[in-house]
Amino acid sequence: MPKIVGSSLAEHRLRTRAALFSALARLMAERGFDAITLADIAAEAGVGRTAVYNHVPDKETLLLSFIEHETGQYAAAVRDALADVADPVEKLRVYVRRQADLKPVYHFAPGPDLRQLVSPEALHRLREHVVLVERLLRDILREGIATGALPEQDLDLVVQLVHGCLAARPAPAEGPERDRHLAVTEQFVLRAVGAAVETSGPAPQLERVS
Repeated sequence: MPKIVGSSLAEHRLRTRAALFSALARLMAERGFDAITLADIAAEAGVGRTAVYNHVPDKETLLLSFIEHETGQYAAAVRDALADVADPVEKLRVYVRRQADLKPVYHFAPGPDLRQLVSPEALHRLREHVVLVERLLRDILREGIATGALPEQDLDLVVQLVHGCLAARPAPAEGPERDRHLAVTEQFVLRAVGAAVETSGPAPQLERVS
């Protein structure tokens, strides 16, 4: 019988699950999802190979659980950040900046896009997690339209366009480059959805990528 880590079986399962998620993220960043096995993940997490099957039947199920966890954590953090913000335009600013903290689960791994590697059923579940994040933005835009802060617009298309913009170029990890990136992106998104944007000077410039 494997050693129990923590004060209870429930805590042991949570810790093991967290270790598997961390191992999956590290290995995906190094090799890509298609180049790793469940045994690789177990070894990286320090979990017995057979014990992994007490948690997940295969690596695709582990991936979906990981994305569900990451998306849920992100959505909760955004809701907390918005809880004390009344103005819908300011909510949109907060959302844009928080979006920069969302781990690009679908794009950060080397190799083929994850959506090319999973089953149709898994692809449908991946889409459900995207919708969870999109709903936050949709609610902000809907509130902005209702209060007159934003013009009427096609939310189905606008939400996709805004997310496409935010995902197109991930923000630098830190430093002045990150601040400049977020400032320019924020102004761009606000103007794109028709919000009144006040600036005290020219927008900071981002370096061009060849």
